[in-house]
Formats: sequence, structure tokens, C-alpha cells
Amino acid sequence: MLLSLDFLAIPLLIAAGLVFVSLLAGLFSVRLGFSFLVVFLIAGMLLGEDGPGGVAFKDFELAFWVGNVALAVILLDGGLRTQYRTFRTGLKPALWLATLGVVVTAALTGVAAHFLLGLSWPMALLLGAIVGSTDAAAVFALLKTSGVRLNERVAATLEIESGLNDPMAVYLTLALIGWVLLDAQNAGADMAWWWPLRDLALQFGWGAVLGIGAGWAFALLLRRLMVWARPSGGVRALLLTSAGLSVFALTTWVGGSGFLAVYLFGVLVVNRATQCVAPSLSAMDGFAWLAQASMFLLLGLLVTPSDALDALLPALGVVATLMLLARPLSVWIVLKPLRFDWRETAFISWVGLRGAVPIVLAIFPVMAGVDGAEIFVSVALIVVMASLLLQGSTISWVARRCEVALPDEDDTVRAREVFGDFEVPGNARMADLCSFYDWPAVADPSLSAAEWLAEALGRPPVEGDHANLGAAELSVRQIEDGEITRVGIRLLHQNAAEAANDDPA
Repeated sequence: MLLSLDFLAIPLLIAAGLVFVSLLAGLFSVRLGFSFLVVFLIAGMLLGEDGPGGVAFKDFELAFWVGNVALAVILLDGGLRTQYRTFRTGLKPALWLATLGVVVTAALTGVAAHFLLGLSWPMALLLGAIVGSTDAAAVFALLKTSGVRLNERVAATLEIESGLNDPMAVYLTLALIGWVLLDAQNAGADMAWWWPLRDLALQFGWGAVLGIGAGWAFALLLRRLMVWARPSGGVRALLLTSAGLSVFALTTWVGGSGFLAVYLFGVLVVNRATQCVAPSLSAMDGFAWLAQASMFLLLGLLVTPSDALDALLPALGVVATLMLLARPLSVWIVLKPLRFDWRETAFISWVGLRGAVPIVLAIFPVMAGVDGAEIFVSVALIVVMASLLLQGSTISWVARRCEVALPDEDDTVRAREVFGDFEVPGNARMADLCSFYDWPAVADPSLSAAEWLAEALGRPPVEGDHANLGAAELSVRQIEDGEITRVGIRLLHQNAAEAANDDPA
């Protein structure tokens, strides 16, 4: 009698078939305007104990392990697609959003959780920390599949923020779990005020040092390997993934932020060995997709929708506070001093996507033995579903409404709407333009159009930026290496005259 291999074949058939069907459904869902991440999450829930599959899965440790590894792979892939040049416009706002922005969002959401869910202050603030940061998997994936080309300032800010704010969310979650446990033992007063600051310094210090150091060393090794062995793109992708996960694990082991380390590792490697990394990016994209699919399927299997229904209404109140108050207010506080205009601020506020990270973070207090921690998983599920359905499916529409979407290169009609009917070289003298178009004289007639526009903007320029001069609007039509090379011109008085002529009154 042959040995039965059903124990291998049946689970493998179910798992592989589920991933295959979910990927197909996800591709079609994108065409309908819905996030494919929702499909993975729903597929996992259908397989779970509340769905037709009826699988009772409560292995929090396995879900925690898979979730962390998958997030590390996704952050590595995100880092490998981050160029130094985007730091010119995106690093400063992203750093503030990933630190102060997360703290403000978590605090305001915690206040809502205290009053709506009846949680104690430590538990409410812990919930705020769990759902307070944007999700790298959701942001990287949905911006890539949204079908819109965002201006560099907005795109860079969102992508770098999502890569940097996971460490802050993890730190806040761990610190507040410690507070909750001490509070339960009536020992909260024994915690020294400087302990959280010490832990913060260790988390970010080790994460930055090991991520940057390992990235620099691996880039050097990769360049040497291209001379000695010439590995294929697939082998390079495996080298990158194994090295990145090693950096993540080592940093976590010594008490640092593995998420920060693996993201910085990817950034350093791709910018110091660009030509060596390029052939591996398609394989890395596949690894990131597999990580997202595995993570969302497993987390969907872990959560129990029927448990979430008991807290549905107050949880929706928390969702509304997060989306409509906490995130917009924190973004406004951070970006207003950096001279982001209201349209960019509104779009960045709306694209505060929540994905797998809140569910993974909700597992932390369960594993730490916090009493009543199951409520975190239920609320996190509702927050994630609401974010992916409402925010994830409207990215393209909101981008166009907020005028942060740039036209495709072959879309001449849209290009005229954004940049105007005329364009001039960036080195054209403003004095000549003012004389020809009868614009008001500028303070310094020796300035070129590019210099005047950069000065008028008062911030690093990106394609699509514009400033008014009298009855004209000048816009950044083309930019190279941070310098404006072409300037678009729209004559506003012509538009007004045409509108007046078309008006029957």
C-alpha cells in the first residue's frame, strides 16, 4: 500500500488555489476601482470560521510571524524603488508625518476610542497607536495601480512616509502595551519618564545605523559580484531578499526597528548600485505581491467578522474620527509650515491608507496577554476594511479633484489644462516676458522665468507647480535634476474673456 500524501496535497491545493483565485479576482477588482487587497482579506475571511470554509484559525503567533516577514519584504521592495532625488521634495514632510503626524493621529483617535468604545485611557491610546499609521503595503500597492501620475512632491511624501512611519507605530504600540500592563498591576507610577525616550532612541538609532551600514556594505558586495560571478536577476533578487530579512532580524534582535532598517537598507542598495539592482526589480515585485497576498489571506483567516459586529457602530465612529479629523488635522499641522497648498494637503490627508499593519499591531497586545485585547483586532479589521473600500477605491478620483494628478505624456488636452497653451525655456528673461505679455514688472528684471518661479514658490519645485503674475499663471512644465527647464504659461485674462463671451447674460 502506497503512503498517502493527502496531508501534503490537500492543504497545498487549497492554499495555492486560494492565492491563484484571489490574484485573478484582485486584477479584475482593480479595473472596477476596488483595491485588490480587499479581495485577499475577504478571501481569507470566507475560508475562516464565519465563512463557507469553516476553518477555525487562532494561531496568533504564526500570523504575527508571517505578517512581520511579509511587511519586511514589502518595505524592502519599497526602499528599492526610492531614489535619492525624491528626498529633495519628500523627505522633510515625510519625516514629520511619520513622527509628529503619527503621534497626533494616535492621540486624537485614542480620545475617540475612549468615549465611543468606553475603553480606559491607556487602552484607548493603545488602540489609537495601533491604527494611527499609514500602511506601506497599501500605499505602495494602490499608488502603483491607481492609474494616475502624481506630482513628485505628493508621491514622494506619501511613499517615504509609509516607509518610515511603521517604526513609530510599532514603538508607540510597544510602549503603550507596557503602560497598560503596568496600569493593570497598579505600578504605572514606577515607570520612569525617560524610559520611553530611551527606547525610542534605541529603536531608531539601531534601525538607522544597521540599515544604512548594511545597505552600504551590500551595495559594495553586489558591485563586486557583478565582476566575479555575474548572477542573474532572479539570483540577485534572492540575495537582496535574504540579506534584507537578515538585516530586519538582526536589528529586531538587538532592540532596534527592523522595519526602519530594512527600508533604509533597500534605499542605500538601489542608490549605490543602481545598475546592479535594476534587473532584479521585476522579481522583487513578484516577491512583494506574494508577501501581500499571503499576509492579507492569513490575517483574513485570523479575524472573526462576527466578533467585529458587536463593536461595529462605535468602531465606525472611530473610523470617522480617524479619516475626517485625526489624519487631516495632523497632516495640516505638519504640512502647513512647509508651504504645501491646500489641494496637496487634502489629498495626502485622504490617502492615509490603512492595511495589514493595524491588524498585525493588534496581535501585539493579544500575545502580550493584555486583558480585553480582542477588541483591538475587531476594531482594526473595521478600520482596514473602511479605509481600503472608501479611500483605496477613490484615489484616482480624489487626485483629479485635488489637481495633484499630472497628465500622461501623450495627453495633449490634459497637458494644456494643467500647463497652459504656451511654454518657454526656463532661462527666458522675465523682463522680456513681462514686456511682451504686458505683465506687471517683477522686482528683479534680471531673473529668468525658472528663477522667478522657484522664488515665487518658496519650496523645492516639482512638475505641475504654478504661481500667478498679474493675469498670467506660470507653471513648472519640465524639471531636470531639481532645476526648472521649461515653464508653461496660461493667460488667465483670455480664459475670463472667453467665459464672458460664452455667458448669454
